[in-house]
Amino acid sequence: MHDIKAIRENPDAYIAGWTSRGVENADAVVAEIRSLDRDLRAAQTAGQDALAQRNAASKAIGAAMGKKDMAEADRLKAEVETLKASIAANEAVETAKGTALRDLLAGLKNLAADDVPDGDDEADNVQVGDAVGTPRRDGPAKDHADLGEALGLLDFEAAARMSGARFAVLKGGLARLERAIGQFMLDMQTGQHGYLEVNPPYLVRDDAMFGTGQLPKFEEDLFQTLDELAEVSLRANLMDGPLAAAGPAIQEARTMRAEIADRRYLIPTAEVSLTNLVREQILSEDDLATPMRLTALTPCFRAEAGSAGRDTRGLIRQHQFSKVELVSITRPEDSNAEHERMTECAEAVLKALDLPFRRMLLCKGDMGFSARKTYDLEVWLPSQGTYREISSCSNCGDFQARRMDARFKRAGEKKTEFVHTLNGSGLAVGRTLVAVMENYQQDDGRIAVPAALQPYMGGADYVG
Repeated sequence: MHDIKAIRENPDAYIAGWTSRGVENADAVVAEIRSLDRDLRAAQTAGQDALAQRNAASKAIGAAMGKKDMAEADRLKAEVETLKASIAANEAVETAKGTALRDLLAGLKNLAADDVPDGDDEADNVQVGDAVGTPRRDGPAKDHADLGEALGLLDFEAAARMSGARFAVLKGGLARLERAIGQFMLDMQTGQHGYLEVNPPYLVRDDAMFGTGQLPKFEEDLFQTLDELAEVSLRANLMDGPLAAAGPAIQEARTMRAEIADRRYLIPTAEVSLTNLVREQILSEDDLATPMRLTALTPCFRAEAGSAGRDTRGLIRQHQFSKVELVSITRPEDSNAEHERMTECAEAVLKALDLPFRRMLLCKGDMGFSARKTYDLEVWLPSQGTYREISSCSNCGDFQARRMDARFKRAGEKKTEFVHTLNGSGLAVGRTLVAVMENYQQDDGRIAVPAALQPYMGGADYVG
């Protein structure tokens, strides 16, 4: 969310900032924001004035009646009724304008940091430093999907029969290798880098999704529980069916009907669960003397609504995948340094697995909705002869904190400030598995196990 006071005081900065992030007619958008803000504040002021006048008139009624001046009392009563109507009218305007303003602000991207390059898409991203590592294969390389299927350890057809497209079944050594990768990453982030392991919910309410910026703009990319109409129908059928005479069943249906409005979403990333741990909280400065660092290994669920035709084969873009997420909560002055540190923590995994990669600074047009600055880490995939994203580490500034009302108070200060939030992949497990399979493939079709993963594989040197 955005600071309305900052928009009020420096509208040109927001026009320029949103224009550079692809917001069409940003000048008209800012004009609408300022108009709604003026109307809202005018209604608030008028309502407060009318309330003060009503309170004064109500007190004067008592005085007039004490003097038995009934004419004055009646006049004041009529004035009170008029003021009540004015208060109600201003409250209605305040509600309408306030809702419209919040809805408009909720759909607008975060502004980019000053050092983020201009650009429209990934072609305008900028490589930071030299690529790390050397590709392990000089000759032709098989795609990971071909490798896994040839070993009989990767089955897309079975997954499609039970779940549809963009799902996979991993078996035997390949399933264990994926599990090993996730555990290795989690151990590294907790043991070497000081992140606190968290086991969070995978289902969250819509206000949690709103807090991190997935809602309202990206609802089509999310999986959610049964919507209200479907659940009403389901429970109505239960009560009208053969169980209608069963008291417990009726009570269960009524209880679940009461929960209909409480929709929940499957998390697209543990960023949602971890960041929302501080929603509606006021932390002390001591809490953030060292950045709060949280990590979780969770399944993630994405509808991939905007990726039709992209990566339709293999494990690159799945509806369900695992990821080790990194989240930091900091004071504003610490977030830039924490962003660099978080990205280095993600890079450390790739270095430990001896996988070639590069760091990219995303341009304004390619950054995510909530980010003010983002680094992508891209790993080398020999079958494609190119680098592909395996981690995205973002500093969101106070953007998410405003949406979640997450604040802290400095020692000796009465006012509160919004925290800064950061998130990153440390790493995406499925894509790391792809990178290991392709970079460590052998001429005989087996996959060598990186040395760092062998303790997690019972000492096995190869899969297959």
